[in-house]
Amino acid sequence: MNKRKLGASGIEVAPLAFGGNVFGWTVDEAQSFRLLDEFVARGFNLVDTADVYSAWAPGNRGGESETILGKWMKQRGNRNRVVLATKVGKEMGPGRKGLSRKYIREAVEDSLKRLQTDFIDLYQSHDDDLSVPPAEALETFAGLIQEGKVRAIGASNFNAQRLQENLEISRVNGLPRYEALQPKFNLYDRIDFEKELEPLCVKEAIGVLSYYSLASGFLTGKYRSEKDLSKSARGQGNKKFLNQRGFRILAALDEIAGSFGTTPAAVSIAWLIARPSVTAPIASATTLEQLNDLVRGAEMKLDAASVATLDEASKWEK
Repeated sequence: MNKRKLGASGIEVAPLAFGGNVFGWTVDEAQSFRLLDEFVARGFNLVDTADVYSAWAPGNRGGESETILGKWMKQRGNRNRVVLATKVGKEMGPGRKGLSRKYIREAVEDSLKRLQTDFIDLYQSHDDDLSVPPAEALETFAGLIQEGKVRAIGASNFNAQRLQENLEISRVNGLPRYEALQPKFNLYDRIDFEKELEPLCVKEAIGVLSYYSLASGFLTGKYRSEKDLSKSARGQGNKKFLNQRGFRILAALDEIAGSFGTTPAAVSIAWLIARPSVTAPIASATTLEQLNDLVRGAEMKLDAASVATLDEASKWEK
C-alpha cells in the first residue's frame, strides 16, 4: 500500500481514512471491531474520530467512538499499526467546548483515557473558536507535542482566511502549525473547498482529509427519489441532493462504475484520491460489504477521461 505524507508532520498514511463517527451509533462494538480488523488487514492505517462522537445518538453522551477504538487497540495490541486522529472543540456538555488552553488540556486527557493510549497522532481543532486567540490554542498544542501526548495537529471546518491567519501565527512565533485540514469535500460539495481552501492547502503543502466523502451516502446511488430517504438513519439529509445536478452526478457515476465493473461509491472515492490536493478521504462503513466498496475505490485508478467526465457532471459555477 503506497503511503502519502500528511503535510510536513512526518506521518504517512494510506489513501483512505475510516470515519469513526459510526462507532457507538449505527455500529455496535462487536461490528466496529470486525470493520476495523478488516480495514487494517487490507493495509490501511488512518482512523479518524472525535471526542464528541456520537453524542447525538439517543442515550449517548459523547466519547463512545473513542472508547470503542481504545478497547479495540488494547485487545488487538496494534496501537503501532494505527494512525489515530481525533478532535477537540465541539460541545461535550455545559461549559465543555472550544479551544481555550484550559479546555484543550482537560479534553486531551479525557480522550487519551478513552483511547487507552499515551499519545494521539493527529489532534485536530474540530471547529474554529473565535472567542480564543489563535496563539493560545497553538501554544497549548505546542505543549502537548513537547510532552509527547500529540504528534501533529490539524484543523477542521476552518475557512481559508482563518487557516491562513493560524499558519502565519505559527510561522512568526515558531509554533507547530496545522499540518492537516478536514474540509467537507465530495463530488457534490465542491465549491467551498475548491474556491479558496484548496489553493491554500496546495501552496502550504497541508494534508487534506476530506469528510462527507460520499455526501452522507448519496454518492453510493441508493438515494434516487424521496421514497429512498427512509432507507437509513441518515437518509433524510439527502433530500437536498435530489435535483438536476445531483441526478447528473449519479448518471456519470453509473456510467463509469459500469465501465470499471464497480460501484458508484468506489468511483466517488477514487475521484477524491485522484485529486492531487487530497491526502486521504474519510468515509464510514457499517458493513463489510460497504467497507469493501471503499477499499475498491482506494485501489482503483481512474483514467483522465473518467475524471473529466465526473468533473464536468459535478462542476459548479465560478
